[in-house]
Amino acid sequence: MSKSIVILGATGSIGEQALDVARKGGYTVLGLAAGSNIDKLEAAAREFSVQAVALFDENKAAVLKARLADTDIKVYGGEEGVCRVAGIKADITLNSIVGIAGLRPTFAAIEAGNDIALANKETLVTAGDLVNKAMKERGLKLLPVDSEHSAIFQSLQGSPEKSLTKIILTASGGPFYGKTAAELEKVTVADALKHPNWSMGAKITIDSATLMNKGLEVIEAVHLFGLSADDIEVLVHRQSILHSAVEFSDGAVIGQLGTPDMRLPIQYAFTYPDRGELCCERLSLADVGTMTFARPDTKTFRCLQLCIDAIKAGGLKPAAVNGANEEAVALFLAGKIKFLDIPRLVELAFNAQPEVKDFTLEDVFEADRRARALVRAEVDN
Repeated sequence: MSKSIVILGATGSIGEQALDVARKGGYTVLGLAAGSNIDKLEAAAREFSVQAVALFDENKAAVLKARLADTDIKVYGGEEGVCRVAGIKADITLNSIVGIAGLRPTFAAIEAGNDIALANKETLVTAGDLVNKAMKERGLKLLPVDSEHSAIFQSLQGSPEKSLTKIILTASGGPFYGKTAAELEKVTVADALKHPNWSMGAKITIDSATLMNKGLEVIEAVHLFGLSADDIEVLVHRQSILHSAVEFSDGAVIGQLGTPDMRLPIQYAFTYPDRGELCCERLSLADVGTMTFARPDTKTFRCLQLCIDAIKAGGLKPAAVNGANEEAVALFLAGKIKFLDIPRLVELAFNAQPEVKDFTLEDVFEADRRARALVRAEVDN
């Protein structure tokens, strides 16, 4: 049975691959949202004859509205507009918006009663407890789309929940694997954007280079699978073939392997609990030949350890490190700070955020704002 889908972040890397999966699988796409890419959003809106579209950029939303005047497609702008599209009743809302900007739209989709296919890791990083509570109250499914978390999710199918004892989270190591802090002093933006295996957006590619992305995934895994950070082992796996694995109480280790192609986890989220037809290149282990594993260097790539410390501390610490990182990465991409300034600024935000136990969604956004302001002030000084 064809499912109805809303795609948030539709013009980004994940969004475009989700549209490809929807195209080949015959899914009904009801709504699309993006940041500011008018041309791609208009083309997709027309192709899938969606009900509504939205752009975070309100000025460009006005332009898009004029372009789509010959259709019945509703066009919205700003965060409120994106939330309106996210709130369209559908079987699944795929959220691939980058950063904390995806948090309110996630809650809009939850309010609509939609299952969530989650590629926006910041939703769980910053407000995992609140999201899980809201999903549970409504009896909705949270389907991970990150390749690592999808691999864990797939590896757990058919096994008793209480038998899970350990998660093995794999990392490519990014473009700077094996380098020392001294060697990282002069790396450029262009250097950091050369990911060895995956084709991704700029922000997540920089996060991969600092290992911040893996740290965020540790936090996400805690909220998704209920283990503590101490029960999650990060291993550098340069080939990106074993996407992650789990260890059970009897010592058995089960993992999911595949080519580095995001269409597979996207499709699994759409078809779950079933499996669709082959959507990407078939894996040949003979061609892979060798797979290697090593422990990450958390002293050189400090963002990973900072994220682990943040989820252990809990409260608003994860929101603070995430906000500081988003701001620092933007500054790095703009050429205003050096690569190694990113972990330094993240650590400042971690230390500045007081420990709290109970918090609201607005508290999350306030912690995010404070962390960003701290980073900007530090750079301006």
